[in-house]
Amino acid sequence: MHGAFGLGGLLELRDERSRAITAENPDGDVGAGGQAASRLGPGRKGSPNVPIDAGETRTIADIDGPGVIKHIWITTPNELHSRAYLLRDLVLRMYWDGEDDPSVEVPLGDFFGCGHGRWCDLTSIPMTVGSSGGMNIYFPMPFRDRAEISVENDGPADIDGPRFFYQIDYSLVGNIDEETPYFHAQWRRSNPVTPGEDHVIVDGIEGEGHYVGTQFSWTALEENWWGEGEVKCFIDGDGEYPTICGTGAEDYVGGAWAFGDNETFSAPYLGYHQYEDGDDQVPLHGMYRWHVPDPIRFREDLRVTVQDIGHRGELFERSDDIATTAYWYQREPYGDFPDLPETEARRPR
Repeated sequence: MHGAFGLGGLLELRDERSRAITAENPDGDVGAGGQAASRLGPGRKGSPNVPIDAGETRTIADIDGPGVIKHIWITTPNELHSRAYLLRDLVLRMYWDGEDDPSVEVPLGDFFGCGHGRWCDLTSIPMTVGSSGGMNIYFPMPFRDRAEISVENDGPADIDGPRFFYQIDYSLVGNIDEETPYFHAQWRRSNPVTPGEDHVIVDGIEGEGHYVGTQFSWTALEENWWGEGEVKCFIDGDGEYPTICGTGAEDYVGGAWAFGDNETFSAPYLGYHQYEDGDDQVPLHGMYRWHVPDPIRFREDLRVTVQDIGHRGELFERSDDIATTAYWYQREPYGDFPDLPETEARRPR
């Protein structure tokens, strides 16, 4: 697993077999890619995508291990993004080694840093959203016996499902060390935050592992600066007060002083990459922080929260709409996820 984000790994010859799953080779079989015919003939881009109808859950990968998923790319047709809820209607789930409950359960857009149901550019090391909505993630995802990835279209029945494009790049390996943890991601929303209470980014993590990132979709429902809330990490039995407490939301993602009049930026491990405002909508903010050089280690349990505090000459308690995705690695077993909110409760304002 070493060298996952660096060039040093290219100097190692490894006992791995490279595979990829796409609509052109849905099982990742050897010598089986690109066989479908188009009007150009056999093997000429005959099956680049699959439909996912309303109410359907489609398994896009079912892989026998041991192996490691190295990269996932996904997109949907850009004409559908006039429906601002599409990326919240589609739900991505991942299951490792035959588990009944998912280790990843996140609306599709939020998983890739595209909050508020909107595409947005993002350039970082473990995650990139390229031009016109090409969504990529590079967090390694190991599995020992089996990996299953599904996408549910939780959208309205009277609207055609999207054509779904995807590629899952992985390696089959000889074995996965028993100390290797599993990848997890979870989405939560406070809509709106109760004044004086913190938004819970993740809770109920039990066992040993490390926290590797947070993605924010922050809808400002009041005037004045909104980003004074501190991110707090309660580690291994912390009580009322946490071991790690930051100085403000903008500071947590590498900015300062109200982001310089809402100027966005996207850097290798942190950024304020999404900002939208206008006469007909409330301000929308997207941020991320990847704890890749500095993972937050825990041995027993972890809880992560953020305050909703603003500033207008002095601090005040706010009541914004905050949605977050948490990313972490841990050994099994793990705690139960909260129920994912129903479709209407996930959709952006």
